[in-house]
Amino acid sequence: MNNQPRRGRRTGSPDTRAQILAVARRRFLAEGYHAVTLRSIAAEASVDLALVSYFFGSKKGLFGACLALAANPAELLAHTLEGDLATFPQRALRAMLTVWDDPETAAPLRAMLAGAAQDPALSALVKEVIEREMIDKIAARIGGPDAHRRAGHFCTQMAGLILTRCVLRLEPVASMPVDEIVRFSTPPLRYALREPARTTGRSAGPR
Repeated sequence: MNNQPRRGRRTGSPDTRAQILAVARRRFLAEGYHAVTLRSIAAEASVDLALVSYFFGSKKGLFGACLALAANPAELLAHTLEGDLATFPQRALRAMLTVWDDPETAAPLRAMLAGAAQDPALSALVKEVIEREMIDKIAARIGGPDAHRRAGHFCTQMAGLILTRCVLRLEPVASMPVDEIVRFSTPPLRYALREPARTTGRSAGPR
């Protein structure tokens, strides 16, 4: 029997998870979201890449864990994008409102926003994640002319609504039932995603 200590990468344990998170937090803040890969984090943490996926599922899942998010908006959005585009706006809105209306899941999100307002490095990181994991993903899903611009308008409207209702608590939006908000807010969200009307190239001019 070989009683020599086993060499190689670490196996999964709570300590391993904490080590991965420590490396990821430092790397994300220092290098940004896009530049950091799961493979490089695994290598620095001296663990198998499969363990990173086992603990966190994906890069956006790891980012959410770094910020201690009980619910990750980027992952929620990715899930809602899988369905019919015709009903995507209301699905996405309901998912976001569910998270932000729940005190347990909203508290880490508010803390993230407060931290981003005070820390330029965290602000830049959050901005990059929103751009790459939300706006870019929506743009890729809807396609067509100006897809990125339309996706940006959509996210801007969503962010404004969340800020109004869940952060500033402005009335009457703060106390509206979710169904009412979805009913009133879905049409402009759908309009933001709509492809621009095609033109014939001729100017009608004033009549």
